[in-house]
Amino acid sequence: MTLPPGNRRPRRRRVRWIPLVIVLVVILEIAVFVGAARLVGVFPAIIAVLTLSTLGALLVRREGRRTWRALEEALRSGTMPNREIADAVLVVSGGALLLVPGLVTGVIGLLAVLPFTRPVARIGLEVVVARRLLAAGVGGEVRVRRTRRTGDDDDVIEGEIIDDDE
Repeated sequence: MTLPPGNRRPRRRRVRWIPLVIVLVVILEIAVFVGAARLVGVFPAIIAVLTLSTLGALLVRREGRRTWRALEEALRSGTMPNREIADAVLVVSGGALLLVPGLVTGVIGLLAVLPFTRPVARIGLEVVVARRLLAAGVGGEVRVRRTRRTGDDDDVIEGEIIDDDE
C-alpha cells in the first residue's frame, strides 16, 4: 500500500531529533539531581540514585522472569499473547531506563516495571501503537475498545481496522 504524499514522514527527520532529546534528558537529569542534592544533601541524593538503579535491576530480573513465563503459558495454551508482549516491551524499556543513572529516568523506568503500575503504562502503549498504525496508513481508522472478561482479570482488547480505500 502506497501512502499519499501528505502522510509520509521520513525517518530521517525523526532521527535528527535523537541527539537533541538525549541532551535535554541529560540536562533534566542534572537539574533534578542538583535540586534533590540541595533539598536532602549530595550524599543522600547519590544513595537515592544508586538505590533506584539497584532496586530497578532486581525488579527487572523478577518481572522479566514472570513476563517470560506468562508469555510461554499463553503460547502453550494457544491464546494470543497481546498482554504478555506488551508487558515484555514495558519491562525491557523500563529496564533500559533504569540503566541510565538518574532520578527521572529511574522513576519512569520503575513505573514501567512495577506490576501494579504496568497496566496504566500498557494503556499508554496501546495508544501509542494505535497512533503509529494510523500514521503509517494501516487503515482509515483504528478503533480500540477495552472490555473485561467476566470472572477473569485479563484485559481483552477488541479492535478493528477500517480501510477507507475500499
